[in-house]
Amino acid sequence: MRHIKLIVNNDLKNEKEKFFVKKELKCILDLYAKMVSNGTWKDYSFSSGSKEISFDVYQRASDQPVLRILKNLKPSYYNEKFLIKDKNGNILKKSENLNQLIDKTNWNNLRLVK
Repeated sequence: MRHIKLIVNNDLKNEKEKFFVKKELKCILDLYAKMVSNGTWKDYSFSSGSKEISFDVYQRASDQPVLRILKNLKPSYYNEKFLIKDKNGNILKKSENLNQLIDKTNWNNLRLVK
């Protein structure tokens, strides 16, 4: 018989914080569907690191995402939990609440730099 490991005290709270929770993901994917129907966005991907999780938006099949919606896992300030960055890494908007960040951003006037 092979060796079987038993994992006790699995901390599910820490696992949930390592990705977008269901409400956050629904909010982001609703925005994505709206922008795809406008013809502005074409593709998306997820990327993760030790300090952040990001939803990357592509305008075409290119190497770099044109926009990134980030969840900062270790924010320095309370209002830096969610960020919107451009392809150069500049912070366009930041907030402590993802719903407010997405609702208050005028996505049609936000320029995608080519």
